[in-house]
Amino acid sequence: MNHALKRNNCEKAVKDYITMPKVEIYTAMLCVYCNQAKALFAKKQVAFEEINVGFHPKKRAEMIQRANGQRTVPQIFINDCHIGGFDDLHALKIAGKLDHILEAE
Repeated sequence: MNHALKRNNCEKAVKDYITMPKVEIYTAMLCVYCNQAKALFAKKQVAFEEINVGFHPKKRAEMIQRANGQRTVPQIFINDCHIGGFDDLHALKIAGKLDHILEAE
């Protein structure tokens, strides 16, 4: 591989990383819907931060506050915008709106 092509690949990788959406998923152990949400993002090759509220009471309180009182997991945020739970995420996918949200900068 020549250096120019290698540099272009690196530049694209950096640009893709910089423009990736910030995805946060509040989860708990043994949560099927949490696993489904994580699998959906993994299939779309979208990186996410998993915050397990089962081990961190302060993070659970943070989740409830950020999610406008919602107490169930998962609670999903994309670019600091509350999406809701897995049913909400799945509804966005079915409606064809999820990719648009993930591509928004």
